[in-house]
Amino acid sequence: MHKCSNQRYDKMIYRKCGKWGLKLPAISLGAWETFGGYRGEDAVRDCVFRAFDLGITHFDFANNYGKPPGNAERLVGKILKEMPRDELIVSSKAGYLMWPGPYGEWGSRKYLISSLDQSLQRLGLDYVDIFYHHRPDPETPLEESIGALNDIVRSGKALYAGVSNYPGQLTDQACSLVDVRGWSPLVIHQPRYHMLERTIETDLIPVARKHKFGIIAFSPLASGLLTDKYLNGIPEGSRATQSADALPYLRKQISNESLNVQLRGLNEIALARGQSLAQMALAWVLRNPEVTSALIGASRVEQVEQNVAALDSLQFTADELKSIENLLR
Repeated sequence: MHKCSNQRYDKMIYRKCGKWGLKLPAISLGAWETFGGYRGEDAVRDCVFRAFDLGITHFDFANNYGKPPGNAERLVGKILKEMPRDELIVSSKAGYLMWPGPYGEWGSRKYLISSLDQSLQRLGLDYVDIFYHHRPDPETPLEESIGALNDIVRSGKALYAGVSNYPGQLTDQACSLVDVRGWSPLVIHQPRYHMLERTIETDLIPVARKHKFGIIAFSPLASGLLTDKYLNGIPEGSRATQSADALPYLRKQISNESLNVQLRGLNEIALARGQSLAQMALAWVLRNPEVTSALIGASRVEQVEQNVAALDSLQFTADELKSIENLLR
């Protein structure tokens, strides 16, 4: 068993998911692009243990994370056995391609329930704390997908339900359906949100206020663009050099000179605040009261530590926010 730090709850900030009792750490750790992929088990174990000792109690997965798909849950599931389960929030999702045939992706009742059963087996758990429908299914009625989430919660295989990648209008419809049917509520939404992708501010956040659910932002550092790592090109040993999926995207973005001007300007503001660009980007995402948590990835312990340190300076002056807005236009 991991010998947990006695100070693990001393500094972390915990926020409610909207009106609901579920609290998440302001920084959560996800397994999207690193765990079960190009990082080995020892590196993952070090990151997970250090994260928990810093107060990160929430660990986020999906059925298809890792290489091969499912490997992230399989790998981290072994590590979670060395940690106090009742202190952890473990989440998983289903919606993207996981196995061949008509029931291996999207949002049918069969796929969602079968996928969670498989995830629980890989994780070695009796239940997950949060289970998400990972993306809308244009060919399946909303009541089937959301109804499956209700039945999953009622069965005890998940404690809370959520959705991810749903646009605001569809999320509103899903929450209204839950209210009419008396189903288990959708307590959290996981959208992409960062300084360079702000759609949710006008699309989803008003819906979150209306229905009082929480938001956990994935990719708050824009896959590494909102760090100082790529300000001078792609360094050797970075994720971009080790992950074939990441390389084309990052190369295209890094070659965009107007974006580089934005990033260098943002970096100057961050340094003046006494933060790294990544730390300021996390603080900026968390400035919104509807955002419960920012979901980070990490391949090294130092990244976990640096990201958590963003919580030391969450406040922005009016002048700082104005300068940031001028750069982001």
